Amino acid sequence: MQTYGNPDVTYGWWVGNSVVTNKSSRFIGSHVAHTGLIAFTAGANTLWELARYNPEIPMGHQGMVSIPHLASIGIGFDQAGVWTGQDVAFIGIFHLICSFVYALAGLLHSRVFSPDTQNSSGLFAEGRPEHRQAAKYKLEWDNPDNQTFILGHHLIFFGVACIWFVEWAKWHGIYDPALGAVRQVEYNLNLNAIWNHQFDFLSIDSLEDVMGGHAFLAFAEILGGAHHIATKMGSGLLGEYTEFKGKNVLSAEAVLSWSLAGIGWMAIIAAFWCATNTTVYPEAWYGEPLALKFGISPYWIDTGNMDGVVTGHTSRAWLSNVHYYLGFFFIQGHLWHAIRALGFDFKRVTNAVANLDSQKITLAD
Repeated sequence: MQTYGNPDVTYGWWVGNSVVTNKSSRFIGSHVAHTGLIAFTAGANTLWELARYNPEIPMGHQGMVSIPHLASIGIGFDQAGVWTGQDVAFIGIFHLICSFVYALAGLLHSRVFSPDTQNSSGLFAEGRPEHRQAAKYKLEWDNPDNQTFILGHHLIFFGVACIWFVEWAKWHGIYDPALGAVRQVEYNLNLNAIWNHQFDFLSIDSLEDVMGGHAFLAFAEILGGAHHIATKMGSGLLGEYTEFKGKNVLSAEAVLSWSLAGIGWMAIIAAFWCATNTTVYPEAWYGEPLALKFGISPYWIDTGNMDGVVTGHTSRAWLSNVHYYLGFFFIQGHLWHAIRALGFDFKRVTNAVANLDSQKITLAD
């Protein structure tokens, strides 16, 4: 975290990131515990929605978010292709069980294991730090090779997740709103179409193209991950490690700012996509497309028949607006932490404002 040259800087209780800045195992623990919280929320909300689901009211008019996502990927249908909620309870319970496992792992990394993976021990340690597998994931903010090594593994995991989704659609099938049924989808790996859909993805109407984009993304992420694991930025293999590549900027605060930028941008894209696209977000599960309005900031309103809507808004309205506003504030967080990572001290602003009354301006001849 930014210290502004103060070796004895202290942080308030609300600055939670400061306690994991140079403690990689604690950093992992916070990640795992956060994953557990997400899994618990997803599982509990799925069971809650399933308990209150009314088959006589369109799903998109009941303000639900977890069950519609499951229906979109073909979960909850009986042999006749009718959505009945079959296996949805299992998915919810499975997420709850996973959340407990994640919580335990978070506690182990936070309370039992060494605070820094560099000091970890294991069956294959052989008494030497370089032989400890966990030690490879230590946090060294002045070591670009260490950071790019960790980044590479993240990219590979994302690529594997994309492969899983593509194979799920191919062998199990996902919901096709054009047919009103679940069908198996073979990905269309058309590079020209994938390139063009960067600019017209809001209107994409082909599930084959959607899966083709995920297949290409899997290839790019795994290739990029392997590249980041194998290459050494700091050794000069890719040229000198310069300010353009992060020298003197690489820090915990900089990484936090980039993370906020990524999730914020994805949330805003998801908001626009959910509001208008009925292929990836079928009307049967999310309600009718929305109309874009602008007040102090953009927002979306429902356009369909709102008779019988349980929560006052469709699922699509909830998802789009919440995603947009969360994304907006994530971007503000990115700007805050990015500017701090560059060395700007925001206390200078508050100090300057507080001292305005005591400032004197003199005119020289």
